[in-house]
Amino acid sequence: METVATKNIAVIGAGLVGSAIAKDLAADKNFNVTSFDKDFSSNTKLDNFPQITKKEIDALNSTELISALQPFDFVVNAVPGAIGFRTLRSIIEAGKNVIDIAFYPENPFDLADLAIEKGVTAIVDCGVAPGMSNYLSGYAYGKLDKTESIEIYVGGLPKVREYPFEYKAVFSPADVIEEYTRPARLVENGNVVVKPPLTDPEILDFPQLGSLEAFNSDGLRTLIETLDVPEMKEKTLRYVGHREKIMLLRDMGFFSEKKLDFGDYGISPIEFTSKILFPQWELKEGEVDITVMKIRVKGKSGNGKNTYEYNLYDEYSPESGIHSMARTTGYTATAFLRLLSENKFNEKGIFPPELLGKEGSSFNFIMEELNARNIVYNESITKELNA
Repeated sequence: METVATKNIAVIGAGLVGSAIAKDLAADKNFNVTSFDKDFSSNTKLDNFPQITKKEIDALNSTELISALQPFDFVVNAVPGAIGFRTLRSIIEAGKNVIDIAFYPENPFDLADLAIEKGVTAIVDCGVAPGMSNYLSGYAYGKLDKTESIEIYVGGLPKVREYPFEYKAVFSPADVIEEYTRPARLVENGNVVVKPPLTDPEILDFPQLGSLEAFNSDGLRTLIETLDVPEMKEKTLRYVGHREKIMLLRDMGFFSEKKLDFGDYGISPIEFTSKILFPQWELKEGEVDITVMKIRVKGKSGNGKNTYEYNLYDEYSPESGIHSMARTTGYTATAFLRLLSENKFNEKGIFPPELLGKEGSSFNFIMEELNARNIVYNESITKELNA
């Protein structure tokens, strides 16, 4: 019987998602898992997991990080978006294959030459959205003769709605505000257009939730460069009314980064707003969160038109105590890491999930990994024949 060599895995970032990733990988007897974070003193997420080694490190100290990563076979980048790109660069400089879920504004393809030079496979934007939204869009794209449109709607929500915001931050709250302020890139009539975030509201109905409001956000990311589709949009889902409250704060200047003078010190409105909002948005232990996503990919196929639709509805798992956004994001990352560890994909460079999706060979592997963790994307295909 062939012996499987144990692989050493580093997970950088021990927040809500990073800790879920570390726990899932540590349950695999073939992995030795080390969790890196800047400060574990008040972080209790991994306290009952002695099989996970914890090491404190400042991910922004590139020299220290590159040295610390040398014993590892694979790395997961699960740091906040503000430091995500710099951390990814250091991981690649260390010559380590990496799964990256950090949501940063920079273009990951800027590191493509470095990844090839270092012989690194980097699968980027590898969460739920971006992530599975890209992967499933790419998979449907690969099935169609000519793709005409891609629509992505996604949101993480609390199951219990509480006034005034009816929202909880199921990932880094700073990244949530970034989502509300970063201009949104869409593709219309074959051209990339930039619109303010929170614009073009739509109301969509979901069987489990009723009506949700969707608005523009900058979630297409690499899809704009990798897929030739004349109409593409990604929208964030929230309970109806949340968007209007956020727009009011934005329009009043509460998200401005320009410091205001308060005598002996200065503070920016966004710093003040964050101090007020983040405690209200904090997802408490045991609170039930929901992840909902709808993807529609339409195009020509043979003598007709096909529409591929994927729907996800996921809730917090009381058995594991892991929140839905951490599950759907983190287990996507661990599925792709297992893909690399089993040498089912080994090309060198920067690869967003849609590039693997449209090639198609990994589809069954990834979906089975997610299904095994009770994360189910329901697929429907509608076919229309030409008259």
